[in-house]
Amino acid sequence: MSATQSLSQRAAGSINHPLTRALLALTFTTGLVDGVSYLGLGHVFAANMTGNIVLLGFGIAGGYSLPVLAPIISLLAFLVGSGVGGVLAKRHSATHHVHAAWALAIETSLLATTTFVAAVNTPYKGEFSGYLVIALLALAMGVRNATIRKIAVPDLTTTVLTMTLTGLAADSKFAGGDGKGSLRRVAAVTTMLLGALAGALLLKVGIVLPLGAATALAALTWLFYIPAARRAAAA
Repeated sequence: MSATQSLSQRAAGSINHPLTRALLALTFTTGLVDGVSYLGLGHVFAANMTGNIVLLGFGIAGGYSLPVLAPIISLLAFLVGSGVGGVLAKRHSATHHVHAAWALAIETSLLATTTFVAAVNTPYKGEFSGYLVIALLALAMGVRNATIRKIAVPDLTTTVLTMTLTGLAADSKFAGGDGKGSLRRVAAVTTMLLGALAGALLLKVGIVLPLGAATALAALTWLFYIPAARRAAAA
């Protein structure tokens, strides 16, 4: 068993594991990020690429006032970010705390850059400023998704919940299962819901506020998780 596999199994075993808590914090930021992109910049996701594929199909069909260019930009930026995340994984995955530190540093930097851009020039749907914010957010989410994919903690992908919800129902005692992992799955669903709620409420004040909150939360995740991961590696 590799060190990464062992770590993911320990994280899956307890909601109080530092990695589990870090991933839940990042799940919350997904709600903030997609709240900004979908509600503030015109029906496009920066984190949920499945949604973008569907929306792109609807947009191409026409007649529903849905964008085409915005989801394409988001998808392309996400792919670039995922490529960067893949390079990080190849270079650093053998040392988890180094891998996580690089990934979180890049995500935090991109979110901070996005916040700065939005503060300097308010982004609007269908304008260059809006497309730039979408691209930066999707780039950050791509880096994160490639990293999370490598770490592979069950049910904690931080950006999508389809399989989490499937596991919650399929493994429930009602369905004849043992209910194992239900707390972790419910926590993931609840955290993203709360993140989306917070994003929607903060967006009513202004677009910089949810972006700043996402940046701060990513930075705090780095600040609290990386030292814990480093200590665990040295133990």
